[in-house]
Amino acid sequence: MAQYHDVWVITRHIWRDQIDAELARNPVPRLNFIYVDARNRRVRRPRDEVTQVYYYYWQVLAYREAKRSHSQIGFDLVHHITFQKYWAPSFLVMLPVPFIWGPVGGGEGVGMGFWSGFGPRGIAYEALRDTARWIGERDPFVKLTTRKADYCLATTRETSKRMERLGAKQVEIYPAIGLSGADADRLGALPDNRSGPLRFLCLGRLIHWKGFDLAIQAFARATLPDAELWLVGDGSEKARFQSLAEDLGIAGRVHFLGNLPRKDALEKLAACNVLVHPSLHESGGLCCVEAMAARRPVICLDLGGPSIQVTPDSGIAVPAPDRKTAVEGLSEAMRRLAEDPELRSQLGAGARARILDHYLWDRKVKYYCEIYDQVLGRVHQKTPDQADTGARPASQASLSEKSLPLYPLRESE
Repeated sequence: MAQYHDVWVITRHIWRDQIDAELARNPVPRLNFIYVDARNRRVRRPRDEVTQVYYYYWQVLAYREAKRSHSQIGFDLVHHITFQKYWAPSFLVMLPVPFIWGPVGGGEGVGMGFWSGFGPRGIAYEALRDTARWIGERDPFVKLTTRKADYCLATTRETSKRMERLGAKQVEIYPAIGLSGADADRLGALPDNRSGPLRFLCLGRLIHWKGFDLAIQAFARATLPDAELWLVGDGSEKARFQSLAEDLGIAGRVHFLGNLPRKDALEKLAACNVLVHPSLHESGGLCCVEAMAARRPVICLDLGGPSIQVTPDSGIAVPAPDRKTAVEGLSEAMRRLAEDPELRSQLGAGARARILDHYLWDRKVKYYCEIYDQVLGRVHQKTPDQADTGARPASQASLSEKSLPLYPLRESE
């Protein structure tokens, strides 16, 4: 963003050494950092269970510092991106400048039709997550942030709908993740797997909501005796997933490769043909973007961030109203791609094109710049009778009416 604007980033002291070291190696003109923490010193990162409480305290500190800095610098707008969930507010919305919020996620949920396969720990996790979100939606600061924001960006369809219900003026669906041009080039240079067995790859933590047990069940159901399923990652559900593969009689063709360094993980990606990512509430899904950049079609559930990334030209998004339907859909998608090498090639090319068109950071930054111009223009053109309503002048085109990489709802919705 500093290529186009003067940028001030408010962040925590604990990141200062890394940031200063990087800026010393690669100076970025027009990029400035403001460090804020309790008592203005480098406190350690709080434990996960108190992070949310500290977040509110830090918001107070950040607002005070932002207000002081605004009186000296005169910011044109504020763009808030962290915690990246719609039920964590931003106190910077109270500054007297236009406010852009997001992309944020967190609206993705797991239907009760999936809970039966989670076990006690997974059920407790989902119940606590739903409760925290329910409380967050009733937080007056969350409501204030949502309603006062001049523009909201949601990472998923589910989050967009929830923000609209909270009173957001305008919500656009747009992913938070992206790739640098160099990363896209490196991924695009990975060789295709044209020899050996057909391999499906799952990449991520082995935890309940990643849905890898669905992939294992679907792989067994697809009855592809010459194919393999590779799982790269580790986590609390590994033993259960391994037992599931054994019970289904496919343990010899399901390989658990553990956590790998990035270089080794990319080698595994190069050795596979299709990425299977059946995550149940993923707001992002960077592994899908990376696989698509490497010309690998993606099979995912029609849920969360992956369903925004994967189009009919780049992979298969499977309807997932419940566990049974999801397994059947994943299995059919695996079988379809296994039997049609030409389709795999076409979808791989489409996946690569989609990433180059919409997920490179230089393109995303220009998109944000256009939003900035749009919001500033809208604010500057408000008439007195529009100031309290949030209405836009009839001559001011919305982003939805412009040629931008938007992510609309599917026809089925």
